[in-house]
Amino acid sequence: MVYTKKSPALLIIGLIMLAIWYFAESGILAPVIEHLAADKKYRYTPELITIPLCFGVVATAFGIWQWFGAHKEGHWDYYSSAIAGGMFILLITMLVRWFIAPEIAVFGAQFGEVGDTGKYIHELLGLNYVVIGIVTGIIIVNVFKIPGWAENGVRLSRLGLKTGVILLGALYSAAELKNLGGLSIMMIGFFVLGSVGIVLWMGAKRNIPSSMGGVLSAGVGVCGVSATVAVAPVVQAKPIEIAYTIGTILLWGVGCMFLFPIIGHMLNMSYVQFGAWAGTGILNSAQVAGAALAYQPDGIETLKVAEIFNITRVLILPIIVLWLAMWYVKQEGNAGVQVNVGKVVIEKFPIFVLGFILMFALSTTGVFAPANHYQGKYFGNTPEQGFKHENLLKAEQMVLLQSEMNHVQRADYQEALQRLTENGKIMSIDDDIAVRGLINAGIMSPNASKILKNAHDAVRHTAKKIEAFRQWITWLFAFGLVGLGMQITVGSMKQAGGQPAIIGGIVGFIKAALSLVVVMMLVSETV
Repeated sequence: MVYTKKSPALLIIGLIMLAIWYFAESGILAPVIEHLAADKKYRYTPELITIPLCFGVVATAFGIWQWFGAHKEGHWDYYSSAIAGGMFILLITMLVRWFIAPEIAVFGAQFGEVGDTGKYIHELLGLNYVVIGIVTGIIIVNVFKIPGWAENGVRLSRLGLKTGVILLGALYSAAELKNLGGLSIMMIGFFVLGSVGIVLWMGAKRNIPSSMGGVLSAGVGVCGVSATVAVAPVVQAKPIEIAYTIGTILLWGVGCMFLFPIIGHMLNMSYVQFGAWAGTGILNSAQVAGAALAYQPDGIETLKVAEIFNITRVLILPIIVLWLAMWYVKQEGNAGVQVNVGKVVIEKFPIFVLGFILMFALSTTGVFAPANHYQGKYFGNTPEQGFKHENLLKAEQMVLLQSEMNHVQRADYQEALQRLTENGKIMSIDDDIAVRGLINAGIMSPNASKILKNAHDAVRHTAKKIEAFRQWITWLFAFGLVGLGMQITVGSMKQAGGQPAIIGGIVGFIKAALSLVVVMMLVSETV
């Protein structure tokens, strides 16, 4: 079978990308950019004059070959046929990120802030490029259908999400992972095991087959589709039962992906709190990423927290597979059930998690940034390390800090503050940690806290490799989530079925509600 479809579509996409680059570079788009910036700095200008040029050239070259070339069956044909679909998704991502989402922001700002929330309507509803991109994908697949020439590329779009997760591993430090990892193990352990147990109990009460209960418990309790596929062989799940489970995950998860950010903004949750909630309460890995980026579209702090919780769920998967294998054998009375659990775990375990762990291991060696970096940034208070002389504290700033020093009771905070006022800059990593703690404690005046924050920012620098990873991660997730939207069909969600949808909905709601309560009560606003 020849997968490559002869079509001018890819060539047209390439020419559109080159046109965007030309209009941005020549200044023709200047009035549009000024309008979208709305008296602020338009943050996407560097992207507008680089990304469409690079990908436009690639799309145009492959478009000419795809339209006029001779195509034969083979591996090259299969993978090259995905280029058109990939560029189709990328073009939509560009248009949404650079033009459509900013236009919605301009429109939303015209109505003013909503009540005393301090946020505009589009911010409360999460109408940013991530959400709009997903919705655009859903509309395309359900209203217009995916063109034949783009189908292979759309199917491979999940690779963007998995690659993004792998690169994300380079941004963690050992201290971050220690703090977040301990929290995630406690929360995920409780909610995963609890969710699996409740689904099995409800399934028995409602007399659904053991195979249906087993595969549904894994999908709802652990990590969505990946867990469903991994557990299906050990509980002898039928294809229709797998379809019911995936339909339930999509039906519940798509709603959560849009509702979680709205609730998070209404509750004014911190990035850490929302990331912990999304990583615990949302069923599927891709939906976790979608909600996290929807909550913080122009940063990845929320995504980093959410993915730690998500990866913790995946790491628990082998335990769940073993538990359900033993449970199923007991339920069926050993009636012809022979499954190699170890083989199933090895074959079905998500490879991207291993990639994440490898990238984190490399990160701790200092390959991408100094090994002691935090949130992708490293400490440096000398000119050689990036500190600028103009960032030294001014005399009046030191006087203000000294006047409020009597408000500070902790000895380590006092000592760090004393060294800061004596030297005009933070002197060590330990002092920097103390200053961050002092800021979070909120015991000094707003002006003093602002001085401390500026002092902290002055000695924290982002390594060039980490900055590049951040940019690529944002684009990989944006690309993958638009492609995810193109795979969410009304028909697939209708596959949830009666009993599986009821059980999955009840357990999903319980997990989302209880994890929200736990996060708001126990999770601090910073790491």
